[in-house]
Amino acid sequence: MNTRDFNLKSIRPDIETVTINDDMSRDERFQNLVLRPVVKLQNELLIEVFINYITKHKSVFYDLSLEKRIDYIENAIQKDMKFRNSLKGMIIGQFTVEEYLLYIENSSALNKRMMNIVKERLLSNMLLFEKPKVLQAV
Repeated sequence: MNTRDFNLKSIRPDIETVTINDDMSRDERFQNLVLRPVVKLQNELLIEVFINYITKHKSVFYDLSLEKRIDYIENAIQKDMKFRNSLKGMIIGQFTVEEYLLYIENSSALNKRMMNIVKERLLSNMLLFEKPKVLQAV
């Protein structure tokens, strides 16, 4: 294993709830061994990227109900191709060459899995997406 591969794998968090077995499909195995740890590693960046996305889109997110905020996140990830491709790049850039070669064999299905994991991660961090408070002089 080359230095880049070793370094990339060594900084990924362990996900103890993930189980790997022989009955898993190749995509599910890739999801659990590569996608989940990489998305978890990139969590803080993904949060900041989404906060920036909210700001760039005139902060309408902050005026939405909880249900509409969930829809907003889903739509941003599924329908805004520029944003979606940016998210994919943040994840794919953390792959080893070997993982990338596996990924490109079935990138369409793996992209779907990847974006679902990113969406769930953003939804689980919903409380971090509150309108920044402006301090007032006394």
